[in-house]
Amino acid sequence: MTTAIGRKAAPARNIVAFRSYQSQAETLVKTYLLADPFIPYASVFAGIFACKMVYDLCQLISSFYFRTYTTLTKIQRTEWNNRGMSTVHAIFISAVSTYFAFWSNLFSDQNPDGLLITRSSPLSTFTLGVSAGYFLSDLGMICWFYPSLGGLEYVVHHSLSAIAVAYSMYTGEGQLYTFMVLISEVTTPEINMRWFLDTAGLKRSYAYLINGVVIFFAWLVARILLFIYMFYHVYLHYDQVIHMHIFGILLVFGVPSALGVMNLMWFGKIIKGLKKNLSKRV
Repeated sequence: MTTAIGRKAAPARNIVAFRSYQSQAETLVKTYLLADPFIPYASVFAGIFACKMVYDLCQLISSFYFRTYTTLTKIQRTEWNNRGMSTVHAIFISAVSTYFAFWSNLFSDQNPDGLLITRSSPLSTFTLGVSAGYFLSDLGMICWFYPSLGGLEYVVHHSLSAIAVAYSMYTGEGQLYTFMVLISEVTTPEINMRWFLDTAGLKRSYAYLINGVVIFFAWLVARILLFIYMFYHVYLHYDQVIHMHIFGILLVFGVPSALGVMNLMWFGKIIKGLKKNLSKRV
């Protein structure tokens, strides 16, 4: 009888212990991780830590499940892992940015909670911090292995992105426009897939061609049309934009403009490459 009672009491004790641990974890997150003074620092650290973790997981998984990975040179393996890291970040930030920019009530014109240009929340700030941590991590790798992981244009792109995201995260200004620009990261997985297919010797496959078509449409929508919409939105809310700090105003107009020019240049190369691939199929 005593043994039976003890067996029944054990699961109950485990449940109590689990709930106690869960409560402590929630208190830790609310008190430190998502507490306003700590959010910028905790989120950037979380982003850098996540990059390291994903990088190592890519290395571990690829060595077991992809034969091509074992045949690559050391620098190619580094780029492989780096692109896996950037793909995970792109999926995360483009999804969350789309939510904040178009679905969340935080930046809605119907929301009476202050100027649209100065609105923020603990979650939006934390998200930008994670992204800033990624850009800093990736920029560090690009500079360390320069120019193997990307040339000057990548250094400029990541530097501008890191500055704009970090400013918006720390001050709370212009977060809506930062999220709109970050939606353009949705094109990164397709660009990385193109490199993976090429490295695996599948450049002549239909998967490579289909991926090229997807890149064309994704780039057109996320890096051309969306940027035009963003500038139109800035024009409609110019009376609010001018209330930002002068450095914030420069970022709102300067960073998207510089990235927009780079996007147009890259889009020209995408069109040229797609035409070349399609002509070979005819």
